[in-house]
Amino acid sequence: MTLAEVAAPRAPDPFPGAPKWWPDWRGQTCVIIASGPSAKDVPIELAKGRAKVIAINSSWQLAPWADVLYGCDFRWWDNHKGVPNFKGLKITQDGPKFGKKYPDVRQVYCDRNSERILMAKCGVIGWGGNSGFHAINIAAQARVSKIILVGYDMRIDKGLHWHGKHVNGMNNPIEKNVLRWSKSIDDAASSLKALGIVVFNASPISKLNNYPKVSVQEALDCAP
Repeated sequence: MTLAEVAAPRAPDPFPGAPKWWPDWRGQTCVIIASGPSAKDVPIELAKGRAKVIAINSSWQLAPWADVLYGCDFRWWDNHKGVPNFKGLKITQDGPKFGKKYPDVRQVYCDRNSERILMAKCGVIGWGGNSGFHAINIAAQARVSKIILVGYDMRIDKGLHWHGKHVNGMNNPIEKNVLRWSKSIDDAASSLKALGIVVFNASPISKLNNYPKVSVQEALDCAP
């Protein structure tokens, strides 16, 4: 190593504090599948081989080949016995309740005092009140250049989820919660833009206001 190389400033770590399993998706597209009723009508198979995919809760059934399954609540994981049939990366924020029951489910820490997209340390994400926000923060920390939102309907007048109601003691959305979730995700638009991340909304019935609505095909074809 030369003296010049020793003296040269080191490039910042693109994944500060990241655990070994943290995804490196620099410059790639990420499709995030939430559970709004519109999700079942999206040809999500178009993303296979063209984008990384995060599925939220039971939406993994729409893309069993997804890269990541994110579930916010331990009760959901427990109701589905840790989803043994999903072979990708599994992530939750509800870590303290897991113990050793589902050792293949990785854990992130959710800062419940923050309604913002957090980037200072990989694996520490903003709260935003909902799994959809968490998944966006994870994708941002994986350093994607484009996010495509699927099933982010942010309304309950068209139905609660594409798969029906959650059961076995799980909460289902009410209007007050949906309004809060919508605000937190819309408010994240400026932060995502500042990070150089282009975000498209592939839900034609979505109540989100700050992301252009296009089809999945159009979003995949659009350069970031």
